[in-house]
Amino acid sequence: MTVAATGEQDMPWRSTESATLDDHENFASWVAPHLGSLRALAAREVDASAADDVVQEALVRAWQRRSTYNADRGSTRAWLVGILLDRARRHRVRRPKPVPHLPDVDTQPGVASAQRLDVEAAVRQLPPRQRQIVTLHYLADLPVTEVGALLGVSAGAIKAQLSDARARLRQIMEDDHEPR
Repeated sequence: MTVAATGEQDMPWRSTESATLDDHENFASWVAPHLGSLRALAAREVDASAADDVVQEALVRAWQRRSTYNADRGSTRAWLVGILLDRARRHRVRRPKPVPHLPDVDTQPGVASAQRLDVEAAVRQLPPRQRQIVTLHYLADLPVTEVGALLGVSAGAIKAQLSDARARLRQIMEDDHEPR
């Protein structure tokens, strides 16, 4: 495989040949670097028990729509995250059960468990749009421009929302740690 100017790998299934086992293997290796981020993002978008199902649904959809991927329109990660967000939204519509979520122990190695729980609780207190932007930028590791493209707003609007969210998170975290 060759690396294009965007850093994305050329997709071997763009040929007119029918899908083969090799195509599946190439697709799997193409999405593999993004699975951890997709799983962590799914766990924040839906209840933890459904996160793996949503990731699987997103990967099936990505496989079905692989011919629509265009590196000029965004990175592989952004394309996969967009599909995952769509699948998570569909899952919430089908099963609207709010379930509190605690992160998996493995999602952020090296971060103290109590600190991770404090941050998770603080992020849950953000307004839904800010929570989504924080999750996409910091957890899914998407650049501001790609978060904006996914949500249909400018990079400047995303930067403003991130700034507001960080200020709100600071306030929440400080309030939670003040002696009572």
